[in-house]
Amino acid sequence: MSQNKEAFEKLKHAPAIPGVIEDILKRWSPRAYSDQVVTPESLKEAFEAARWAASSYNEQPWRFLVGHRGDETYKKILESLIEFNQSWAKTAPVLILSVGKKTFTANGSPNHYQLHDTGAATAYLALQATALGFHTHSMGGFDLDKVRKSFNIPEDFEIGSVTALGYLGDPDTLPEQVKQMELAPRERKPLSEIVFSEWEKPLKF
Repeated sequence: MSQNKEAFEKLKHAPAIPGVIEDILKRWSPRAYSDQVVTPESLKEAFEAARWAASSYNEQPWRFLVGHRGDETYKKILESLIEFNQSWAKTAPVLILSVGKKTFTANGSPNHYQLHDTGAATAYLALQATALGFHTHSMGGFDLDKVRKSFNIPEDFEIGSVTALGYLGDPDTLPEQVKQMELAPRERKPLSEIVFSEWEKPLKF
């Protein structure tokens, strides 16, 4: 990675926050990906991390469809994306579709927490990717019906998100609108807006 890319990478990291795990501060969602291949070993490690996410009743409702650039799974996932997301996601070496099982296997009752748990597994995958030196970018801009039909996904599974995975690329290769978003500083709401002791009453730490 060039010095410019290293500087860009650091620019997108969260500011140092005492006590927060470093890989959380380093995790961000790029849109520019390089041609560097993610090895099967590294990809497996990322999914091993996802496998150990917490879930209601240990159901582990998540399922991941994984496409490598050039194969049929990748093509189906890419074609389901809205045009804006296709414009940048097509450079990622791996595209992943997540789904969550809507019922508990043991008794068939509704699992109202399956997408929460699938999201947690995806977050673990993202953090492990960061630890291994590459990135993920999850997105919701895609045609749910199209991707369900493309993969014959049963109705008992709810579509989650599409995640691009790969090594950081050069933002100059992105379409201008996307490049501006890529170079923009990262922002987060303050804790007072998201952590309450009562509804809309900020928690006093």
